[in-house]
Amino acid sequence: MALHRLTSISVGVPNVAATAEYYRDFGLTPVGETSDGGRRFATREGGEQLLITYAPRRRLLSMGVGARDRDDLDRVRASLAGLDIPHIGDGDRLTVSDPHSRLEVTVEVAPPVVEEPVAVAPTNGPGRADRPNGRAPAVERETRVLPRKLGHLVIGSVDQEATQRFFVDGLGFKISDEMKGQAAFLRCSEDHHNVLVQRAPLNFLHHTAWEVDDVDEVGRGASAMLADHPERHIWGLGRHHIGSNFFWYLRDPAGNFSEYYSDLDCIVDDALWQPAAIEGARALYNWGPPVPPSFLAPDDLAELMTGSHAPDSGG
Repeated sequence: MALHRLTSISVGVPNVAATAEYYRDFGLTPVGETSDGGRRFATREGGEQLLITYAPRRRLLSMGVGARDRDDLDRVRASLAGLDIPHIGDGDRLTVSDPHSRLEVTVEVAPPVVEEPVAVAPTNGPGRADRPNGRAPAVERETRVLPRKLGHLVIGSVDQEATQRFFVDGLGFKISDEMKGQAAFLRCSEDHHNVLVQRAPLNFLHHTAWEVDDVDEVGRGASAMLADHPERHIWGLGRHHIGSNFFWYLRDPAGNFSEYYSDLDCIVDDALWQPAAIEGARALYNWGPPVPPSFLAPDDLAELMTGSHAPDSGG
């Protein structure tokens, strides 16, 4: 695949300090400030991947996508030209805005994320004791949960089909699965999805998702975040059907959702994966607590819609 990962995102919020503190608690590493007071954060293996900066309302300002080389960038340029979508930049990077969601995307030549494999601990099961006379290693963990990388993000678009075409026909993302008539799971890497575009009454950021080692880290990370701040809880623990990942969703002080996830499907051979259009409850999850209304329609959606006609409105 010409593209190979999400590199970074920039999120605007009205309360930079409080939101930055949340992501530090979440396990991201502060790496400095911008000249205008923005806060920069890194993951364990993805490098610097999050910028929190000021905006009157919460919004996704921009995202970055990694390409392998200049030839791959030239193919993206040709595809965008075929759609009559203007872009700027040459050489190792280009920047383009989706005309429909108004999301700014920078595609640049960038090194891939190299993830250190996690050793698979033995498990016990009916009729087998693969871990005799010992506790599960996971219950002995005491270190902080530190996300490995930014895995995916979910955006709402007022024209879902057009934004999907922008990512697929313009940038070169591939369709992994769809929620029929509602959303598309798109990938620019071997991960099942890196961007989910959903139908929405306005352009907005629904959530960002951060990979951790396993389901125990999902649970430990969320439990630590909720210990002194139960109001952060949104939905979890559960398991999605589309993508197969374990999940737990939390809410930052600006209203954005963030997800700890593990065990996402990997598509290493496109010819062996068959995209599906999935309907019903499975389109959301296989098991877990009932889906809260605030997950489907965030509590501040009406407020965001009221302000969506202001000059700074965007995805």
